[in-house]
Amino acid sequence: NVSLSPWRVTGNVSNDADISSVMGFSGFGKKARTFDLDAIFEQTRRTAIERSQQVLGKLSNRRLYSELFLKPSPQVSALALDPSGARLVTGGYDYDVRFWDFAGMDQALNAFRSLQPCDCHQIKSLQYSITGDAILVISGNAQAKVLDRDGFNVMECIKGDQYIVDMANTKGHTAMLNSGCWHPKIKEEFMTCSNDGTVRTWDVKSEKQHKSVFKPRSFQGKKVIPTCCTYSRDGKLIAAGCQDGTIQIWDRNLSVHTKYHSRQAHAPGSDTSCLCFSYDGTTLASRGGDDTLKTWDIRNFKKPVNVATGLTNYFSMTDCCFSPDDKLVVTGTSVKKDEGNGKLVFFDRLSFQRVHEIEVTNASVVRCLWHPKLNQIMVGTGNGLAKVYYDPIKSQRGAMLCVVKTKLKEKHAEALTQEYIITPHALPMFREARQRSTRKQLEKDRLDPKKSHKPEPPVSGPGRGGRVAAHGGTLSSFIVKNIALDKTDDSNPREAILRHAKEAAENPFWIAPAYTNTVFQNVSSFSQRTGNLQL
Repeated sequence: NVSLSPWRVTGNVSNDADISSVMGFSGFGKKARTFDLDAIFEQTRRTAIERSQQVLGKLSNRRLYSELFLKPSPQVSALALDPSGARLVTGGYDYDVRFWDFAGMDQALNAFRSLQPCDCHQIKSLQYSITGDAILVISGNAQAKVLDRDGFNVMECIKGDQYIVDMANTKGHTAMLNSGCWHPKIKEEFMTCSNDGTVRTWDVKSEKQHKSVFKPRSFQGKKVIPTCCTYSRDGKLIAAGCQDGTIQIWDRNLSVHTKYHSRQAHAPGSDTSCLCFSYDGTTLASRGGDDTLKTWDIRNFKKPVNVATGLTNYFSMTDCCFSPDDKLVVTGTSVKKDEGNGKLVFFDRLSFQRVHEIEVTNASVVRCLWHPKLNQIMVGTGNGLAKVYYDPIKSQRGAMLCVVKTKLKEKHAEALTQEYIITPHALPMFREARQRSTRKQLEKDRLDPKKSHKPEPPVSGPGRGGRVAAHGGTLSSFIVKNIALDKTDDSNPREAILRHAKEAAENPFWIAPAYTNTVFQNVSSFSQRTGNLQL
């Protein structure tokens, strides 16, 4: 029911279309867009669920880690990462110590510095100090070295007197070093152990004298050789693994008697390659040369808490370490050449079940390091590889800084062939041609047939044509060079002589007068006279 009036519309109108039809025009213009917020939220939720399912599907199909390859040396026997995780240092049996900067590397993965701090001694251990400004270098000689962050020498420990029987009375080690580490709390103190049967602590500021000496002893009181040493996390305990299979722990301030002593920790005669304390300080992990990995409770040091066997170990520096959350223990295994792959094995700390393993390469896994800040694992192998295992999604620094960079192309430096003086206002006859770069000049010379002529190949043998295989500027070499000249004449000698017969007959100046009055002429005339007389 609609009634019309000159000024207004009254009645029940259902929509704008009815109003426009009643009033006699097409419409009121563009209509404002309306939104259904509930429908939009529902569509967004469904899209997010679909994308999450796609991402989870990809994660289920990929490995939980990625790896980065470095090629430092024939065998990586030492590995260290600074506390910030920015620089990696590797050492090997080729005597080299190489520095790798994750932030400065691209995908070429080249070390920015390589040096030989200990001359011709194999590198056995490397470790950064707690501040990251110094590196402890343990090599095959009797003197440990401390380098700064850039590889320059800071101090070198003094060598002891090898003719003194009591090693406590010498100022330093007298035999080959085996291991060493920094104090976890005091940045100037570090520790070394040697084949002379002692464990010594040092101060960086005092290189002429050790701080204290610890002497491991067997059950009979005889000297034993420590093969590895470490500090506890709080720095109050010093632990050493010895060749007789014992693990001996001292109080840092009491160097006479051991605080903890396990006499049958590993098989006698096998080198205990590594000792490592957990982050909570209550558990000690030991890697033995008897192919075992054991964990010990410091509060009850009589027997091991857990034992894992069948872990082949051919090296005296095979590592073991704890994960940053103290839930896992990891170590490497050794293999002989062409007899399998070296593995990185992960054990649960409590149950000691083998939870995971990674086949690293077809060589032994010697060094392993799990950085607490980066949460990335560094591995050194027996065939000279240094690998970094990282998570491509969760990792933020370390290896991720260099894998995202593209490999830079080599830039050939362009230099001018000669000095070029620019004279813009000179006359054309005095103006020099514009100098070009070396690359363009080489391209132009390549088109020139004379300049691009192939050089003569080197002469082998005595030589021909005036060219000798090797000669210098001496007189003898000049004579040899002239002797080697090709003076052969293949023409007929009779024809060569008769070639001058006509000239000699027409002009007998050189030949006939020379033989007119000779001995032969006198003899022939005398023979004629005597013959006439006889007749």
